[in-house]
Amino acid sequence: MKRILVTGAGGNASRSFIASLRMAAEPFHIVGTDTNPYHLECAEVDVRYLLPRCDEPNYLAALQEVVSRENIALIHPQPDVEVAFLSSHRDKLPAPVFLPTDSAIHTCQDKMACNLNLGQAGVPVPRSIQIASDDAVEEVITDIQKLRGEAVWLRAIRGAGSRAALPVKTIEQARSWIRYWVENRGLAPTDFMAAEFLPGKEFAFQSLWYRGELVTSMARERMEYMFGNLMPSGQSSSPSIARTVHRSDVNDVGTHAVRAADSMPHGVYCVDMKENKDGQPCVTEINLGRFFTTSNFFSAAGCNMPYYYVRLALGENLPNMPSHNPLEADLYWIRGVDRAPKLFRGEAWTAKRAA
Repeated sequence: MKRILVTGAGGNASRSFIASLRMAAEPFHIVGTDTNPYHLECAEVDVRYLLPRCDEPNYLAALQEVVSRENIALIHPQPDVEVAFLSSHRDKLPAPVFLPTDSAIHTCQDKMACNLNLGQAGVPVPRSIQIASDDAVEEVITDIQKLRGEAVWLRAIRGAGSRAALPVKTIEQARSWIRYWVENRGLAPTDFMAAEFLPGKEFAFQSLWYRGELVTSMARERMEYMFGNLMPSGQSSSPSIARTVHRSDVNDVGTHAVRAADSMPHGVYCVDMKENKDGQPCVTEINLGRFFTTSNFFSAAGCNMPYYYVRLALGENLPNMPSHNPLEADLYWIRGVDRAPKLFRGEAWTAKRAA
């Protein structure tokens, strides 16, 4: 039985990864680690270990001990901070990781650097500028509004879950939003970027690569957001309703973006895209080395990428599958806080519609 260690096991994204492995045709012995004892207790793992944060000096030694004690065959880091840390320390780990290059990880985890890199490679991206200082806010906002319209998307350069993201329309709104995060959350003005506001549909392109070759990929549209009614921006990166889509432009942009970010893609690459006013999908970020929060959507529908990822990492063969669109279009995945997610095939709604 394969023995897999999953970091951040109490988080939603790791729970979906673990759920996917539990759907596989073979059993797994899954060891979960986390820094939060309450979340870790809810993880569907066989063994649990509470670890320090990865920015604490004893993290690496504690992880090494767990990996050796549990005879782990593969380490899967799910939180971005652990993806970056384990990538930088992969030569000190007692078990392998299946990660892209260290340089690609660090570039993509900086959203401004990723934007510049993709733009230079001809990948469609929103016009973006890093905030150099509080005094530069007016010039940056005016610059983007002059070319792209009234609304500007402010966001933190690093972090997940639409961290510090807000659409603003005035310079005062921008300054006030940045000031709040500086004074209350410890960020600096230079931790922000301003970008062209993209008004169209949002897509998530999840792809699996091996030594430069695309193994398979699938795209979904985020139709409604978890806690979107509570987020200042009105959206989050985690959908409450998503559906599979077959769009050649989304597939082409996603594939081009991955190849631009990494000359030899290896592992999992998740690309976020949103349409501009002309309907062109533009890449807003690439999350690599870990899966989207809802990876169990595709797994439940019949394309279990976390399972394929583990098999590839351990040198095993996979069944033949298309590089794009392995699942049918219009599969719906509906999630809620206090209910299990549910898969629907097409709009086969049973509720009667009011006139």
